[in-house]
Amino acid sequence: MAHHKDLKVWQSSVELVSNIYSLSNQFPKDELYGLTSQMRRAALSIPSNIAEGCARNHDKELLQFLYIALGSFSELETQVIVAKNIGYIKEIDFNQLTEKLADIGKLLVGLINSVKNKNKH
Repeated sequence: MAHHKDLKVWQSSVELVSNIYSLSNQFPKDELYGLTSQMRRAALSIPSNIAEGCARNHDKELLQFLYIALGSFSELETQVIVAKNIGYIKEIDFNQLTEKLADIGKLLVGLINSVKNKNKH
């Protein structure tokens, strides 16, 4: 497996973490331990689990961590929708964020499928 820093999905998800931190800085302060914290944790979990999975010795372990990253991705996607619905995220920021999330989701699923298909041969 390639080094995690070479993977486009890891690079994009690290960038996403920065976006989420910047955006959530604008949330009300009473959300610091609520939605702000949840979104930051979910966002950070995506590249962290990709990195940890790549550091493992076996594809089975890599897949386990990639699926955890995918779960965190789904959590974040939901939290972004909630934040937009309650007025914490502007429409333009929401559209940019959902585009970035869609790209990361495709890359992550593609990586999972690539690792799974590698094991079939």
